[in-house]
Amino acid sequence: FPACPAADLYTIIMAAAAAAAADGAEEPGMDAEAQELPLGCGGGGGSPAAGRSPEGEERREPPQASVSNGGDEDRGRELVELKVIWNKNKYDVKFCLDSTGAELKQKIHSLTGLPPAMQKVMFKGLLPEEKTLREIKVTNGAKIMVVGSTINDVLAVNTPKEAAQQEVKAEENKKEPLCRQKQHRKVLDKGKPDDVMPSVKGVQERLPTVPLSGMYNKSGGKVRLTFKLEQDQLWIGTKERTEKLPMGSIKNVVSEPIEGHEDYHMMAFQLGPTEASYYWVYWVPTQYVDAIKDTVLGKWQYF
Repeated sequence: FPACPAADLYTIIMAAAAAAAADGAEEPGMDAEAQELPLGCGGGGGSPAAGRSPEGEERREPPQASVSNGGDEDRGRELVELKVIWNKNKYDVKFCLDSTGAELKQKIHSLTGLPPAMQKVMFKGLLPEEKTLREIKVTNGAKIMVVGSTINDVLAVNTPKEAAQQEVKAEENKKEPLCRQKQHRKVLDKGKPDDVMPSVKGVQERLPTVPLSGMYNKSGGKVRLTFKLEQDQLWIGTKERTEKLPMGSIKNVVSEPIEGHEDYHMMAFQLGPTEASYYWVYWVPTQYVDAIKDTVLGKWQYF
């Protein structure tokens, strides 16, 4: 090599090093551009930026799925068409075949308002909550029968007994008192019998060991009541005859205070299936009324 001044040789070496450094920095950028290009392409000569978000990230289109009334969670899942029948109403439903009976109950709740706990769902028997519709072989067009009542229906039916009894009592109070009705008035107008047993108002007593006497029947004749507890019989005696009635044959016992003489009651024993079979007795001392009812209708604490 020809001899060169030292300054010129230094200049040549530094220029060569700078050129090499410039070539090395350019190549990685080209490789990166070559790798990113296919990801941004939609295929067939698109722009390098195609398919990329403004931030430079890849934008992917969501997969398409069939649409059903089963909800977004059923997208892409196998559906089955069902006919849900409840309370004379029919619902056409598309539901996921791999959903459980419990999930179907939730769907029925959304349709009918019937809480799952109050549903009885039937498909070839009671629908198991833990199994899927596929496992119990539910097919397209299957009928799902639902039995149950909404909370409002239950509350409407199950009226508290006390409220119902109060309503009945209110209706009875609107009716004319028995002692004012013509059929009873003709007996009561005769007045209190002279030999009637004394009454004790505001007290309940056990049945006496002797017959209850001095009372009238509906014909105005004298009548007495004898309770034969050892024979489970009630003897109704008049001047003409004595009727011996098994207490189990008496359907009911009703009574009402006599207006103006509340320490005495008029009382009826129901001997047949209707009120027409009532045997009426008038001027029963009030202290024995509850004991008579309990004894005839089966409460035996009074002997």
